[in-house]
Amino acid sequence: MSSKVHFPGMEELQMLFFSETLAIISDTGEPQGELTIQVERGKYKDELGIMSHCVFVHAFSRGFLDKTLSGNALLGYVSRTLELMEQHSQEFIKFLILPMERKTSLLKQDDQIVIRRSIKEGEELKTGTSSFPWKAMKGFISEAANMVLLRVMAWRHMVPNNARFLALDSDGKLCYCTYEALGVQTFQVGRQQAEVFIVEQTVHSTEGIPMACQFYLLPDGHLAKRVQVGSPGCCIISKMPVLREKDEDEPQPQQFEKKPLVWEEDLELFSRFLERKEELRLSHTRYLRQHPEAEALISDFLLFLLLRQPQDVVTFAAQHFGPFAMHRPPSPSLRSSHRPSPFRSLDDLWDSRLARQSRQRAGT
Repeated sequence: MSSKVHFPGMEELQMLFFSETLAIISDTGEPQGELTIQVERGKYKDELGIMSHCVFVHAFSRGFLDKTLSGNALLGYVSRTLELMEQHSQEFIKFLILPMERKTSLLKQDDQIVIRRSIKEGEELKTGTSSFPWKAMKGFISEAANMVLLRVMAWRHMVPNNARFLALDSDGKLCYCTYEALGVQTFQVGRQQAEVFIVEQTVHSTEGIPMACQFYLLPDGHLAKRVQVGSPGCCIISKMPVLREKDEDEPQPQQFEKKPLVWEEDLELFSRFLERKEELRLSHTRYLRQHPEAEALISDFLLFLLLRQPQDVVTFAAQHFGPFAMHRPPSPSLRSSHRPSPFRSLDDLWDSRLARQSRQRAGT
């Protein structure tokens, strides 16, 4: 990598988390499908089982290519510095004679990146695996990292000088890609207008011709239009999104309102809940395995409870488990004719009896 990128801080990174959908249209303006890109905060568990925070990228498209159904899907995990953690991509074209499906997986293992590819044409399947040393992949920009990097460039309204990074071409071979700022234009959707910052990414394959793609970016990182140079059609927004501003998250007490926490939809909180739930389950299972008598006691109690069906369940439970107390005080030589409460010790009853007798003597 011959250019240096100052990676986004937490505040800037937070502004990159949103989802967007663009329409895929032909060169004549006819709708052909949809492209959805989602970037959000996530958690990633590596091969050692260690959890860490990451940026989660999910993109997928489905439409028609020359009246043939086709689609792409991308699932990627990258660090805050845009380093690859794991990525899976899939592409398919439903040709009538020989349907094609291509899958690529990138995974960081030990000190290297392992790339697994499979191409299925009709019934014929070809697979291949390659790997590169991790140190040699410094400056590598994956497809998932590219989507985050474009949003960073839009926010900063700039492309680093001599922006050149390592990348993979369409055949899964290592090459390099470049980024170039093409200037600013006024972009119109319906009656609304906005300024877009145009960035061109070119993937320079070692064997094929370079492939260039132009991204028309709104100031907050939303993608307004994507054009692959030399390809008919494009992806474009059908409605102008509500643009976000950096000072939008500054505290404003007069507008502050309490919102309910939907923890099931928060990936981090839901992940913590599942981890804690599993810890408790294992702890309970381990305890019952070490103390089988506990399960036997509870089973016996439930059996007697269902057989007798008392009205006062709490009193019945106290009477049932009372004899199992490890330290019971010695019984007094004189007992009350009244049935003792299961919630009071015999010493308390004996003390109250003596106190009552003393009061009677004093009265006489």
